[in-house]
Amino acid sequence: MSVRNTTSSSDFTLLGLLVNSEATGIIFTVIFAIFVVAVIANLVMIFLIQVDPQLHTPMYFLLSQLSIMDTLLICTTVPKLLVDMVSTEKTISFVACGIQIFLYLTMIGSEFFLLGLMAYDRYVAVCNPLRYPVLMNRQVCFLLAAGAWFGGSLDGFLLTPITMNVPYCDSRSINHFFCEIPAVLKIACADTSLYETLMYICCVLMLLIPISIISASYSLILLTVHRMRSAEGRKKAFTTCSSHLTVVSIFYGAAVYTYVLPQSFHMPEQDKVVSAFYTIVTPMLNPLIYSLRNRDVTGASRRIFTRCSSSQKVGMGSSYRFSDKKTGLPKSFLQDL
Repeated sequence: MSVRNTTSSSDFTLLGLLVNSEATGIIFTVIFAIFVVAVIANLVMIFLIQVDPQLHTPMYFLLSQLSIMDTLLICTTVPKLLVDMVSTEKTISFVACGIQIFLYLTMIGSEFFLLGLMAYDRYVAVCNPLRYPVLMNRQVCFLLAAGAWFGGSLDGFLLTPITMNVPYCDSRSINHFFCEIPAVLKIACADTSLYETLMYICCVLMLLIPISIISASYSLILLTVHRMRSAEGRKKAFTTCSSHLTVVSIFYGAAVYTYVLPQSFHMPEQDKVVSAFYTIVTPMLNPLIYSLRNRDVTGASRRIFTRCSSSQKVGMGSSYRFSDKKTGLPKSFLQDL
């Protein structure tokens, strides 16, 4: 009996995105639609990049990693949110809350670093196009992606145990729709000011490193573009970088509000809306921005559709397969942009 009481008392209650809202049905439908579009769009991006040889380049390899992170990020928070919106029981266990914090921190941190590394990729492509196949070879790309994943998981491994070891009050109602650390710490029974300061420094450093890489990369890109005599070359350079800059502006803008601005600027409802933006909306926008503004991706979609149609016409007995010559990853992966 005491074990049961201890177990039940360790659960948290998530108050949700909008407390006591009369438009729950409409909000549920919108969030569910965004979730479906985000997951499908990211999975399609991953599929196209894996299947189409013309997308076997460093930029699209890094973009596939971004799509994986976005898919995992939105799957970490939204399914629980949707279940809570149609259920009277809005509890989340202590362990589930810790897992959610870890996955969320890992995905967010990994995206921080990956977006910075993608800016470096754009710098090499624009400023050193002749050396691009050497500077961004297959091994380098895998190391960059592994570094982004490692940096994000390190953040999760550092902050999650500390957060879950903080003593919490009997009233375990979290005024949020998922276990985000700032919201969880508000129900702590101990003084968490030192931990919040350390977490603030950690978040600033995690933002400062990729932002420095992005700023330096695009400063050099602007200088290179300014020196270009060809209008076509300038247009191509801006087109190459515009999608990435759009994603960076959206993602980092929301992150700076959440983790850099002092607590005096924060209000619970605003925090939840901002969190919803970059955990629900951003994973949907990223693949759409890269696909709608990118001729390579739309071209890959048409080629895959054409090949599927052609294979169906040949007959059920034979299936279309890329030959090793066409899909030799080392060769296509080093293809210049």
